Amino acid sequence: MINAKPFHDLDVIYHDEPEVLRQAAAEDFSLHIVPPSWRSSRFSLSMAWFGLMSAMFWVVVGSTVALTVGTINTLIGIALSTVVYGVLCGIAARFAARSGTSVALFSRAVFGQVGATFAALLFGVTITYYAIAEGSIVAIALQDYFGGPMSLWYFIVCLYSAPLVMRGVRTWLDRINGILLPLYVFGLLACVIWAIAKHGYSGAWLTQLPAGHADLGVPGWWFAFTVYMGVWVVVMMTWDVARFGRPADARYNGRVTFGIPFFFVTLLINGAVGMFIAATIPINGPLSETSAIIGIVALMGPFGVLLVWASQTRINTINFYLSSTNMQNFFARAFKISWPRTVWVVIMTVVIFLIMLTNVFGYLLVTLQFQGVIIVAWVGVAMTHIAWCKLRGIRADQLEFRPGRVPLVNPGGLGAWVIASAMGCYLMVFGGSFGGIWAPPITLAIAVAIYAGALGVARRGWFVEDRPHDPRTEVDDPWQARIRCHHCQQAYIAHEMDRDPSADHQPICLACAADRSEFLIAARAEARAFAEPTEETGLATP
Repeated sequence: MINAKPFHDLDVIYHDEPEVLRQAAAEDFSLHIVPPSWRSSRFSLSMAWFGLMSAMFWVVVGSTVALTVGTINTLIGIALSTVVYGVLCGIAARFAARSGTSVALFSRAVFGQVGATFAALLFGVTITYYAIAEGSIVAIALQDYFGGPMSLWYFIVCLYSAPLVMRGVRTWLDRINGILLPLYVFGLLACVIWAIAKHGYSGAWLTQLPAGHADLGVPGWWFAFTVYMGVWVVVMMTWDVARFGRPADARYNGRVTFGIPFFFVTLLINGAVGMFIAATIPINGPLSETSAIIGIVALMGPFGVLLVWASQTRINTINFYLSSTNMQNFFARAFKISWPRTVWVVIMTVVIFLIMLTNVFGYLLVTLQFQGVIIVAWVGVAMTHIAWCKLRGIRADQLEFRPGRVPLVNPGGLGAWVIASAMGCYLMVFGGSFGGIWAPPITLAIAVAIYAGALGVARRGWFVEDRPHDPRTEVDDPWQARIRCHHCQQAYIAHEMDRDPSADHQPICLACAADRSEFLIAARAEARAFAEPTEETGLATP
């Protein structure tokens, strides 16, 4: 047994140091736990998050689905999705705020270090694709109105987007999205009124039937619902933004900011507007994001360009921000490349521009379908884990995510995720129309069933590598006390700190611990030496 007495006294303070705050203005504690002092107010957090509400994707996807199953079926499917999105994102928002974790850190607790690395990559790549799609929409609107080569407008869109996300959620994204919110709201209302004034109003759009008969094998409303399941990446987006919320506001933010009221506007209102516009504004050719944008610009002229710019700039501030933070997390964990988030903003902007130059919409939607299935599996495991914590009385702030205290692989969580994802992708490839419709819900059911079953036989070692010398127990309040890291010399909250067995058990922060191979090797060796044989299968902590 290793002596449990700490080797070094801790350098403890109870305030954020100027250098930490300077870095946080751009980094947003992307590789750390968000301390209570850096949390946002209800209003500030909502302004940053409401950028998602204005994505033209929501306007167009409703009208696109309506072409297949009709307006009534689409509205029913969207209404059901509104409730499901609100419930899932509300749960994720509350847990993220109370735990302070990002998607990457939560995934480390549930899937182990290997699974967490893949989760950060999956999230980062998926959001990058959305950034490409939404940015391309702005470029299409600008070219349609002003002319010129499309590559020039791609470059301009990327050039102005990058500086908007150099600073974080708390210091800038809330402000820029708050400024652009009125432009989006009044612009969308103006588009509807303008369309009625020019083309007249007919209630026929409410009862519009599919243009042709499609034998889907399922009710039309269920088809619509499964389409929206493919965009459950929003749950991950919720998680990474909601972690900036104050724990005292977790209930409100879960119910309102990230809950059903938000998705009522985002999904149902936007979808209804899209269906009305599609039925009212004449658009040449089949409906797509491209033709819909061109139709709005043709109707409203420069005001249409302004509407598209405002709506897409709002959503792309979130896309570019989350793309940079998750790719930063992935490369820091997988390759020990610890570059600042601002550097990753530049890198991902270049990547986005280069991919824009290809035939984006030709392969983007197919790629997102497969990624959507994998994300549905992640959501299934995540929600099952949160429910299990609730049943066991385990608080969110008891989550163990520190790299020296979680295993490389959690066989229950990672196994459920991999098996469910593989089955979903198999259905997508070989299941024909049945697989295309049923892959997301079947994937969800498999992920929940396997992980719930695994939790019934889980051992503590799946989630925690027990070691002595825990700084959380050496301070009076691990969420308020800051401890100085011996490696970077910065002070972070004790909740994320560990002791470094490779450096005489000096304190080490979350980011430095994950980056240093010598720490990870020594921590695993210490855990093996500290462990005692036990037949216990119950778990005290997740």
